[in-house]
Amino acid sequence: MGVVRREQRAAPFLWVVAVLGVLLLGGGVVRGFEEGTAVYIVTMKQAAASHKRLDLGRSGGSRVAAAGGGGGEGDTPATSVLRKTRHGSSKPLNYGSYLVHLHNSLLKRTLRGEHYIKLYSYRYLMNGFAVVLTPQQAEKLYRRKEVSNMMLDFSVRAATTYTPEFLGLPQGAWVQEGGPQCAGQGVVIGLIDTGIDPNHPSFADDLTTDNYPVPAHYAGNCEVTNDFPSGSCNRKLVGAQHFAASAITRGVFNASQDLASPSDSDGHGTHTASIVAGNHGIPVIVAGHHFGNASGMAPHAHIAVYKALYKGFGGFAADVVAAIDQAAQDNVDIISLSITPNRRPPGLATFFNPIDMALMSAVKAGIFVVQAAGNTGPSPKSMSSYSPWIFTVGASAHDREYKNYVVLGNNLTIPGVGLAPGTDGDSMYNLIAAPHALKNYTTSPIEMSVGECQDSSHLDKDLICGKILVCSYSIRFVLGLSSVKQALDTARNVSAAGVIFYLDPFVLGFQLNPTPMDIPGLIIPSSDDSKIFLSYYNESLVRDETSNRIVSFGAVAKILGGLEPDYGSSAPKVMFYSARGPDPEDNTLANADILKPNLVAPGSSIWGAWSSLGLDSAEFTGESFAMLSGTSMAAPHVAGLAALIKQRFPSFSPAAIGSALSTTTTLSDRQGNPIMSQRTYSNPDSTQTPATPFDMGNGFTNATAALDPGLIFDCSYDDYFSFLCGINGSGPVVTNYTGNNCGVSTMTGSDLNLPSITIAVLNQSRTITRTVTNVAGDENYTVSCNAPYGVAVSAAPTQFFLPSGQKQVVTFIVNATMNNSSASFGIVGFYGDRGHQAIIPFSVMSKVV
Repeated sequence: MGVVRREQRAAPFLWVVAVLGVLLLGGGVVRGFEEGTAVYIVTMKQAAASHKRLDLGRSGGSRVAAAGGGGGEGDTPATSVLRKTRHGSSKPLNYGSYLVHLHNSLLKRTLRGEHYIKLYSYRYLMNGFAVVLTPQQAEKLYRRKEVSNMMLDFSVRAATTYTPEFLGLPQGAWVQEGGPQCAGQGVVIGLIDTGIDPNHPSFADDLTTDNYPVPAHYAGNCEVTNDFPSGSCNRKLVGAQHFAASAITRGVFNASQDLASPSDSDGHGTHTASIVAGNHGIPVIVAGHHFGNASGMAPHAHIAVYKALYKGFGGFAADVVAAIDQAAQDNVDIISLSITPNRRPPGLATFFNPIDMALMSAVKAGIFVVQAAGNTGPSPKSMSSYSPWIFTVGASAHDREYKNYVVLGNNLTIPGVGLAPGTDGDSMYNLIAAPHALKNYTTSPIEMSVGECQDSSHLDKDLICGKILVCSYSIRFVLGLSSVKQALDTARNVSAAGVIFYLDPFVLGFQLNPTPMDIPGLIIPSSDDSKIFLSYYNESLVRDETSNRIVSFGAVAKILGGLEPDYGSSAPKVMFYSARGPDPEDNTLANADILKPNLVAPGSSIWGAWSSLGLDSAEFTGESFAMLSGTSMAAPHVAGLAALIKQRFPSFSPAAIGSALSTTTTLSDRQGNPIMSQRTYSNPDSTQTPATPFDMGNGFTNATAALDPGLIFDCSYDDYFSFLCGINGSGPVVTNYTGNNCGVSTMTGSDLNLPSITIAVLNQSRTITRTVTNVAGDENYTVSCNAPYGVAVSAAPTQFFLPSGQKQVVTFIVNATMNNSSASFGIVGFYGDRGHQAIIPFSVMSKVV
């Protein structure tokens, strides 16, 4: 996915094409279209429609400002927090149509008489297009003076009833917004995911007497297909479109499974949409059990769906960029992406890839952008969301757990997972393993599926009736080749009193979510506990001494149900799978001066709506709700909370919204102890240690405090542009993506006005400044520094009075006091005498005296 610089010509270009083509083909991604062809994302030199509108008044479209300079005429200065609202802004459709004409004309002139397939025109955030070409055609197109950049397409992947209470919304943020019936009103959240089930009650618009109009500033549409008929959209679900041209061209699109419509055949998109803005008070009934009532974070916000992910293969950047471009053109307020690239972008810096650059243009247009950090933790530098203009969210646990237990006849109690009832009373039931219950006294199962209780036809019902059936849980369940649902059907068919799954020892590093069961049952999630369970079972078997045939099943047990939640655990804690910093600046794993993730939010065992067509989790097939875990679940929590801030402060810039979320986080768990971070896949709770900013960013999100942040750290598109220009050798790449030329810039990530300070290499001494803006009443502030180990920090001023709406620059002198290559962490606090406080983490990696 490397960037091809403009000064490089034929030979370097073909080398990049060849190398990346091998990577894509070797990964099984490029399939199904003419041999030798590939999907290319092409960027043109002229400005995109949104830049043309926002840069109105700039001379020649060329940027000559020095680092840190404000915007020119017609643009908002870099220091402004309270920007002009985007609502009601007109869209330059005529100019956009002109760009499409340019794309078509360029292709016709360059490839006259040759076969090619144009998939998309990007015209709003990026001026460019996606096209299927041979390498020879790509080289010919690349030589055109109108073209600034060409890149191969790449693949991407997908990375509640209680979390509103855990985040304090009913008594806090919702009250401030007028209650759940008003929370998020007027805000449109664009979700780029697997689509949506429009018939789910979480997205109905008739659950309130409020008129609930579609916001006037939203200009999207509702795609109508056989799978998504007329009337699917309403005042809640205000728009829905799908993007699959790259996938279809590659031949990986399965129309019967993936659906060429906004309809969700996976389940993931329906789930994330309900977390961000699902209706309030929707009953969660799964496997016949009632688990409470669900609500999204902003239950009165509007949802616009841009489907670019699919069940069978994930997705591709060309389709995702098209979805981002359309969402921005439709004038959404927030974009939420539970999407991460399948590999770290190669090239000069991770920030230079089509998705991140399209999102930077979206931020320039005033859209707050949230992305999942990725599920590639707990190793360092596993981050999959890199850029400072993107708000990156990691996953934490909340304090609600569903636990059930099996009590053995030898008085041992083993914990399990399973949303299931228990066996009746205190009665103990005999245990019988499926391989020992075959018809006609067969001594071994015919195939693995029998031991996993997937086939009742081979089992002796008379032998099993009234006993607890024991099944193995292998990697086949993880791969979808076996399912708990099928095992439950087997247990019912043979009249078992319940079912227990023990973990196959080869299923390592996999954490099981609670699984719904409509009969007594559980899964033992630990391989060590599974060995204890099997040892007791095997030792209790009575065998004929001559034939070794089992004559009696002596092991007994009872199952204690797990339908009632347990709120006794310490939370939040950072989950082992949540991707970690430090943020990798490039493919050599150099560290960026940018803190990632930005914060953590609930992502473990999250109830959310489920599509009636959803196939992503076999255990929830046919259910209307599902419990899933991942940073995919954490990101929409924050997108919904951002909608509450947007509602409260309509003119906040994207950076101001991110600052409000970041500086008001919580650094302690519910018991007042430091937030912990799981360090390993296996037995994660036994290896946890206190979380660092590279685990949790600024901390755990605090929704209510974010609505009254006091101080804001603002950052503009101009600042991000100068930061990119400050990367050594980046000038041609920046011009390729933005159409603007770099001036002289020495800005680093540390110099961006972010609500954190991160220094990858502290070479003796650095001067760092931060500018805060008071968005509350007049207040006196004190600045306090807790320096990282091996570093001395002084701040000036340490006290200041700041009137409402005014700014204050604070300068930090940072000196290394020892040579040290280990990361160390500190805190800077801004404490107001009216109760506001803004806390930002201070991270320094390598120190050189």
